[in-house]
Amino acid sequence: MSFVVFAQESGGFGGTGSLIFLALMIGVFYFLIIRPQRSRAKKQKDLSESLMIGHEVRTIGGIHGTVVSLEDDSVVISVEDGRLRISRRAIGSRVGDEA
Repeated sequence: MSFVVFAQESGGFGGTGSLIFLALMIGVFYFLIIRPQRSRAKKQKDLSESLMIGHEVRTIGGIHGTVVSLEDDSVVISVEDGRLRISRRAIGSRVGDEA
């Protein structure tokens, strides 16, 4: 007795379907990860550039203070009992800003 076996194509996506799926995954990563990160970086840069002496700020570590002096990459803030020199990137927000 002899049996004949026929091969069948799989019902999956195939080559074109895999490329479409990959493109969709890249699009999802862009809109959920890359784009929001760029937006946050732009807001942080704008905040850093808009600092002026006398602004009340909050650092990313939660320290509140008033800007006393500005340099290229650092800021000196006055806190309750002294002063701190911190990086401009460490400024989390300005106190009193609506945004």
